Amino acid sequence: MSSLKQKTISGLSWSFLGNFAGQFFSFIIGIILARLLGPREYGLIGMVTIFTILTQPFISSGFGPALIRKETCTDVDFSTVFYFNIFSGLLFYTLIFFAAPSISDFFNEPELTRIARAIGIVIVIDAATLIQTTILTKSVNFKLQTKITLASSALSGVLGIFLAYKGFGVWSLVYRNVFQSFFQSVLFWFNSQWRPNRNFDIAVLKNMFGFSSKLLISAIIDKLYFNVYNLVIAKYFSANELGLFTRAKMFKDMIAENLSEIVGKVSFPVLSSIQNEPERLKESYIKIFLSINFVVWIFLFGLAGIAEPLILVLLGDHWINSVKYLQLLCFVGVFYPMHALAKSVFYVFGRSGLFLRIQIFVKILAIPVILVGILWGIKYMIFAMIFAASLEFFVKGYFSGKLIDYSLSKQIIDLKQTFFLANALGLGLFIINIIGNWSPLITLLIQISIGAFITFTLSEIFKLKEYIFIKEIVTRQIKMIIKKE
Repeated sequence: MSSLKQKTISGLSWSFLGNFAGQFFSFIIGIILARLLGPREYGLIGMVTIFTILTQPFISSGFGPALIRKETCTDVDFSTVFYFNIFSGLLFYTLIFFAAPSISDFFNEPELTRIARAIGIVIVIDAATLIQTTILTKSVNFKLQTKITLASSALSGVLGIFLAYKGFGVWSLVYRNVFQSFFQSVLFWFNSQWRPNRNFDIAVLKNMFGFSSKLLISAIIDKLYFNVYNLVIAKYFSANELGLFTRAKMFKDMIAENLSEIVGKVSFPVLSSIQNEPERLKESYIKIFLSINFVVWIFLFGLAGIAEPLILVLLGDHWINSVKYLQLLCFVGVFYPMHALAKSVFYVFGRSGLFLRIQIFVKILAIPVILVGILWGIKYMIFAMIFAASLEFFVKGYFSGKLIDYSLSKQIIDLKQTFFLANALGLGLFIINIIGNWSPLITLLIQISIGAFITFTLSEIFKLKEYIFIKEIVTRQIKMIIKKE
């Protein structure tokens, strides 16, 4: 097996393992917290997150990818970006600190002042850890990142549950967020040999600015686009509705965004290493593209079908109104793999300017989507989000495809079988929920069993190449584990 192929499979395996285990921990912890707390507490955290998440691009989305793309990085490069990140983190935390009363007044929620100032500390903590994660990502070392993420998630989750049980309310979520970043940062520093030196060279930032500045603007637009909906719900509806929406979005993101971002994160350094081999690059991209869409579409269409019994069993009756949001958001999420992978292609070819122009064009669609939400409500806003996401899929698929000679029409044809399988799965599970007269738990178990049977049986019958590819990777990894033992 080639070194690149092994590195790719190893990176994907550890990323998926870490994501699965991490999501499992977060999932269990989230279920317990959701039963101890209510939609309003999650809504308050969502209101603050709208603003803190907008600072992330300034710290993580500018020079991080530039360092990964650069073939050889010196210690001066890393140290310079490190000091820049620390300065940016302190600057934005200061802004959040003094803006906290205004945020509280904007949403008419007095408690938000203290919450914003507490959660804002995460900005500085994350800024101090970017170089460690960048170095590991550049070397496609996701094994250590996986272990650290799992440990910090478990520790902070236990803390959050304990505080929620003791009656801390929304502050149990605040402390959980802050300490998760803190534990993660400490573990990254403890396990990293890199330390900043006293060198700071402004020329380093200038050399990377042409590439990174466009990524920065793109990331800002992206964060604004995905958080403006939370802002509309929080401002024009209530903390309770925002809590229902964000909880539904969490289920969707657990599959769509997290899996897509993992693949994008691994594919970027891997594809960058073969950027001068067009045929090899195209072949690798197609395999990744078809595989991640197969996984995400199957899970999301299935999730839409089991949404009602899933929410009732895991979260309880007081979250039932989030079912309609979850079902619709699943159809927003099916387009996310294209966004993550197209971004990697643009980065590999150094076409950050083109990516920025595309981002500006597709994100302008947020304006009519917002108006729909304000005028007709959250449900119709999500319908508009589906339309906007589908248009973004076509635009990014067309331009990224041109770079690697993989046309949009060929992409759609290659996804045809996955599309029909996912639709059959989702529709079948939805019908079971309608016609069944069982308890939510029994219904859910029946749906999961039948869903797994439909997926594996039809994939085997029609010999779906993306399914076969994933099956080969999983089988190979299992054999390697058994062989080592």
